[in-house]
Amino acid sequence: MRQSLTIIGGGLAGSEAAWQAARRGISVDLYEMRPIIPTPVHRTGMLAELVCSNSLKSDREHSASWLLKEELRRAGSLLLQIARESAVPAGQALAVDRDRFSSAVTQAIESEPLIRIHRAELCEIPAAGPVIIASGPLTSDALAAHIQNLTGCDRLFFYDSISPIVDASTIDFTKVFAASRYDFTLTPDQPAGSSHADGDYLNCPMNQEQYQRFYDALLAAEEVTRHDFEQAKYFEACLPIEELARRGRDTLRFGPMKPVGLVDPRTGRRPYAVVQLRKEDLRSGSYNLVGFQNHMKFGEQKRVLQMIPGLENAEFLRYGQIHRNTYINAPALLSPTLQLRDNPQIFFAGQICGVEGYVESIATGLLAGICASLVCTGQSPIPPPRASAIGSLCHYVSCSNPKNYQPANIAFDLLPPLDEPPGSRKLPRPERRARQCSDCLSSWDQWLMEINGSFT
Repeated sequence: MRQSLTIIGGGLAGSEAAWQAARRGISVDLYEMRPIIPTPVHRTGMLAELVCSNSLKSDREHSASWLLKEELRRAGSLLLQIARESAVPAGQALAVDRDRFSSAVTQAIESEPLIRIHRAELCEIPAAGPVIIASGPLTSDALAAHIQNLTGCDRLFFYDSISPIVDASTIDFTKVFAASRYDFTLTPDQPAGSSHADGDYLNCPMNQEQYQRFYDALLAAEEVTRHDFEQAKYFEACLPIEELARRGRDTLRFGPMKPVGLVDPRTGRRPYAVVQLRKEDLRSGSYNLVGFQNHMKFGEQKRVLQMIPGLENAEFLRYGQIHRNTYINAPALLSPTLQLRDNPQIFFAGQICGVEGYVESIATGLLAGICASLVCTGQSPIPPPRASAIGSLCHYVSCSNPKNYQPANIAFDLLPPLDEPPGSRKLPRPERRARQCSDCLSSWDQWLMEINGSFT
């Protein structure tokens, strides 16, 4: 006997999850509180409303974003299909007409006989049957409190504090050194770049003149315009670096840029200030700028942060942000199938599970919809292959270090490294990424065949 499925939230993840379940014969109750209860950023009551950019990022073949979209296309994603049908010219990116996109999604979901839409706030998670929580970063206070009680008070975050991430291959290793405080690991006679795998941090040292120029540029940088709901006081632990700088010229040197306990082996002295880079979990090719969350515009971030020694030519995989964003500490709670480990009847999808980006939200919604459908039919969910974009995203969500968990977009450094024989010629990046995409799509196709066989 098939169970029905409850989905909380009619955004990108919830809409995609509902569609995937319905096309597998599952009856769905989809709860969306808008327009009965508005949010600070939504304008309409339509499903899958886009509230920020209208871009679904790069559609360039063999990019990480393209790979994620291609997996969604092969899996029959409703929202990706509608995105292409409502596309507007945007170069190599996939961008959509917002109203046309949301209207088409709403019409498709409303027209599906197996989906019942309830325009009401659901303040608690139903006790019976599988449930997908896709309530998004602006989850209502009542539901957020219920989730907090369910998962533990220390496992729900209400503010997103994201530091920039740089591509490791674009760091100038001749200007940085590897060291933990009070214990440097790189000696002056070691070759440049040998610090890449050693030490807990890479350190970008600044002299007094460099620091003063950086400080002045930081204060002069243009910030992102904030919504009214983002005007709440910041937690001291996640103050933007420009806010810290306003407290005094030396505040950063006693905060995220403090040089205490660090000795530059090239000079034998402590730097005047230092920016620390920490290797990302599951991101072997990228580094996080520790404590550098900020509210600067992306172009300003690039200009200011490239003043840091060693980062003059850095490519940023992600820029820093601070904004309200309700999300669970997924690695402490979820399995790779996006199920709550302590209660496998409950799934999380979309931004509330700690993914960033429209396509990433759609992807987790698709996976949650498929896996919940298996549970509804009395079967066990099948984890997506690690060697796929969606599988790698879910691996990040479920297997990262819960101590420092931060939301993530899809990126090549989330994927398993390419299997290249030792001593073989290293392939050029375009060829390497093309092979990674090919391997991922092959694994994804095999998984889809197994999934489709489960519903025949």
